[in-house]
Amino acid sequence: MRIKKLSIVILIVIVVVIGTIVAIFLGYHRISSAPDMLLSSIKEGADLSLGKIRQTATREGRKEWSLEAGSADYVENEKKAILKTVFITYYLKDNREVYLEADQGILNTATNDIEFSGHVVIRNEDYRLKTERLNYQHGERLIFCNVPVHISGADAEISADTLKYDLKENQIVLNGNVSTLISQNFMLLGGTDKR
Repeated sequence: MRIKKLSIVILIVIVVVIGTIVAIFLGYHRISSAPDMLLSSIKEGADLSLGKIRQTATREGRKEWSLEAGSADYVENEKKAILKTVFITYYLKDNREVYLEADQGILNTATNDIEFSGHVVIRNEDYRLKTERLNYQHGERLIFCNVPVHISGADAEISADTLKYDLKENQIVLNGNVSTLISQNFMLLGGTDKR
């Protein structure tokens, strides 16, 4: 049962990353459609800069996600949007919430690739994934961490040097110093404790 839960957590991570891409992309397009009120806050080197931003997406009257960032800069010639102090809440259909936090998020507006860096944490009520860098490649539909990743919950912990999730193949690969710590309460796919 716990392995299924862990698979669900990793699937939620995928949904969070893809949702974040959509959130940032839609936020950028909404912001860029009203440039007159923003020109006074443009930082040197950026074509568009904003202070603290908040955006919430709803569909059919139901919240899907909300994004907060301490600041946002769009650099046209580099085709990137840079968000600082990112916090995203995803509202799932079962009334649960998933949170993503990072010091920075960089969206490539030409490719829809995104990179989160600095104290990246994705969490829900059961599990927490921590790393320093998390990438999503839109064209390849690939989520990866090329730095150590740690996933923890009440009854299990997994760590590895790298993580790769291929969305097309629905396959997760952990490499390098993979270690797992499982508590005695952990049960595999509905198995029973046979002490």
